[in-house]
Amino acid sequence: MSRVSVQQHDFDPGAELSALTDGRTDIGAAVSFVGLVRDLHGDDRVSSLTLDHYPGMTERELEKIADEASQRWPLDDVRIVHRFGKMLPGDRIVLVITLSAHRRAAFEACDFIMDFLKTRAPFWKREETPEGEKWVTAKASDDADADRWN
Repeated sequence: MSRVSVQQHDFDPGAELSALTDGRTDIGAAVSFVGLVRDLHGDDRVSSLTLDHYPGMTERELEKIADEASQRWPLDDVRIVHRFGKMLPGDRIVLVITLSAHRRAAFEACDFIMDFLKTRAPFWKREETPEGEKWVTAKASDDADADRWN
């Protein structure tokens, strides 16, 4: 199984976790995060979210983020699944799983990966609202979250 998947179709978080952990007894912690499409962004109602990306470039950047996490923490494995295309509120967008012998490393690495997916992953987001489509711009709070790892 590849560490990184960028795909249009949905994923099963339980199946992804099982694929990483079944038969392994060396892991003390498995931390996972699942990001979902919300129906609100600020005060705007959102009826759909579309993510665009550049194939190849996106996977390479996600691999770099996973590599950086693996260099900072003693991880046994990392799995990142990120969707693209049109999604509806409640749909899953992203899955991050980190495995380690110790919980602190797994928690921190998962948090780190999500912060950098929000700021460095080359995805472009458009929301469909009652007022029409609009591009989602980067938030200063996302940059501040990523800056704390420097």
